[in-house]
Amino acid sequence: MKQIELCENGIYAVWQVCDDLRLQLLHFSAQACAAKAEPEEGVYALEVHVTGENCELERNGIRHAMTSAGWRMQYIRHTDERNEAGRRITFYMKEPAIGLQARQIYQFYDGIQTVRAWAELENVGADDLGIEYVSSFALTGVERGGLSAPEDKMRVWIPHNTWCREAQWKSYSFPEVGLTSSQIYQRQHSATALSVGNTGTWSTKSYLPMGYLENVETGSALLWQIENNGSWHWEIGDQTGYYYLLLSGPTESDSHWWKKLKPGEQFVSVPAAVSVINGTFSQAVGEMTKYRRRIRRTHPDNAKASVIFNDYMNCLWADPTTEKEKQMIDAAAELGCEYYVVDGGWYSAGYWWDSVGEWKESKERFPNGLVEVMDYIRGKGMIPGLWLEPEVMGIHSPMVQQVKPEWFFTRHGKAVQERSRYQLDFRNPEVIRYMDETIDRLIKEYGVGYFKIDYNIEAGIGTETDADSFGDGLLSHNRAYLRWLESVMERYPDLVFENCSSGGLRLDYAMLARYPLQSTSDQEDYIYTASIAANAPTAVTPEQAGVWSYPLADSTTEQTAFNMVNAMLMRIHQSGRPDIIAPECFAVIKEGIDCYKQMRGEIPTSLPFWPLGLSALGDEWLSLGMETKTRIFIAVWRCNSSTGTISLPVPQWKGKKVKASCFYPQSLPSKCEWNQQAGSLSAVLPASVSARIFVLEQLDAEDDA
Repeated sequence: MKQIELCENGIYAVWQVCDDLRLQLLHFSAQACAAKAEPEEGVYALEVHVTGENCELERNGIRHAMTSAGWRMQYIRHTDERNEAGRRITFYMKEPAIGLQARQIYQFYDGIQTVRAWAELENVGADDLGIEYVSSFALTGVERGGLSAPEDKMRVWIPHNTWCREAQWKSYSFPEVGLTSSQIYQRQHSATALSVGNTGTWSTKSYLPMGYLENVETGSALLWQIENNGSWHWEIGDQTGYYYLLLSGPTESDSHWWKKLKPGEQFVSVPAAVSVINGTFSQAVGEMTKYRRRIRRTHPDNAKASVIFNDYMNCLWADPTTEKEKQMIDAAAELGCEYYVVDGGWYSAGYWWDSVGEWKESKERFPNGLVEVMDYIRGKGMIPGLWLEPEVMGIHSPMVQQVKPEWFFTRHGKAVQERSRYQLDFRNPEVIRYMDETIDRLIKEYGVGYFKIDYNIEAGIGTETDADSFGDGLLSHNRAYLRWLESVMERYPDLVFENCSSGGLRLDYAMLARYPLQSTSDQEDYIYTASIAANAPTAVTPEQAGVWSYPLADSTTEQTAFNMVNAMLMRIHQSGRPDIIAPECFAVIKEGIDCYKQMRGEIPTSLPFWPLGLSALGDEWLSLGMETKTRIFIAVWRCNSSTGTISLPVPQWKGKKVKASCFYPQSLPSKCEWNQQAGSLSAVLPASVSARIFVLEQLDAEDDA
């Protein structure tokens, strides 16, 4: 036996090579291994299930632990190298009976307590191999290090996510999700596991591809994300006296994915990132935020944090005309917006949902052409943008009769229809060519500098065309779409792309490692929007998180300020009706944008925290903090609370001399006071529905004097 131990960036890991050459990951934590790590039966660093291979151990139910090839995989060697990101550990393994070789990779990032992990499979044998499951990250013994029963000390946080209710995290004890220690004590295997995942093209329609596991006794915790823009899966279950965590992309039993690996072929699993922390949820999100910034494609918009006006939400509602747009453009320019986006409807005279796909302007809406509106936007000093949904084609689009059936997802010989649209297959070179020509034409004809890329259907389990399974077709399409997106960005490096999927239904870092901007929700109620916005930095970096601010035409000044606070710690997607709102409310909007421009340079390096904990829809008080290098900004929302006073813990500045003031809006009344001894900010908000942004600044001795 030999052990490979390391401590890198505050991450402690121990791998064990057993006498029979099985590789085990025995320890992965922000805490050093408290006792000598011993080999355990049924513990593997990689799980692979191969079709037709017998599971000799007790692989009960549809769990993905204790797989056939995972059990027989043998260690060959490992490498320990450095690259531009940091340290990389690669384990080389083989399953000699069937000719399968594997590489399990762990990529560390200098200065960040996060690892990216994935597996690479290669068929070096003479026969085809059917792959039903492959893990990207596998850890058994997640509860090690405590003295009490696992169910007493372990909690799992699940991020529920759906249309207009994005990023709603819930914390559960193990018994609440069906995990109990009865089998653990007897070292038996249950037939169940906590499984969370997605099947289909909306990657986050039910959950974010994330999870958080904390040991409340020791303080150690894991936060993870799976980076795929389609199907994915994670599970927690029990085996050999311990609990395990498995992270993966699509699987056969969960998402209709099966891959025929032919001799000489390779397959790379979906990557997963795991942050380890000995501390709080906010600290774990902070490490994941640093990691997301490290892996993200560099784009100038992430540093500029430009102010965007979009004419959709509580505004024109995808019913644009030249005159309507000019009226709105005038107001947006006066407010100080820097991009102006014409949203849906610009391509059809009337009902447009089932006719999208040709992407040509409507002469009825724009008698002198859309170029007149685009020129008008530029004339007001803003950059024009357009809404586009490139992955779909309406069933009544003029293009449908002009293209081949191979353009569309197909199942059982029929083109897949969903909400009166077809799903385009981005593995098809003709689809790529058509969308490249569309993007090039819109930029050339209209001078578009911003595309809101939307996606409003769920095309299901995948496609059978040129695929080993429906899920294989979907995963191949997902990856082809990302390649296309990167190619467009390489041609137009300053072009801003917003990722929108009916709001936040593709909040994943396969997409967000490419897209500079993300729509966080299409929630139409500004009070509920506050709850979603407050939690958004758990899923996306603040400088990528676009949040609607849409004061209604009859808003009060307090309601207007509430809308602005929703967006100001992240990215402002301004909308509503600034053209007809009361002058005093217009002034509150403009004050918000002016204040935002004063602090937006700090957003790309800020780290989020939650003074009142994560929010839930219906909470009476919400809060989100952003800690920058020199200041702390705290947004606080009063949502129909009967009391107007709140205390906001800021423990990281406890004992420090701090100047506290209202950053926005200064035109409306509020009170705040810093309690140095308690490390908290007391605030008073005057209206039952109101919001403020406070700023904390440390005082040195000279300033204090």
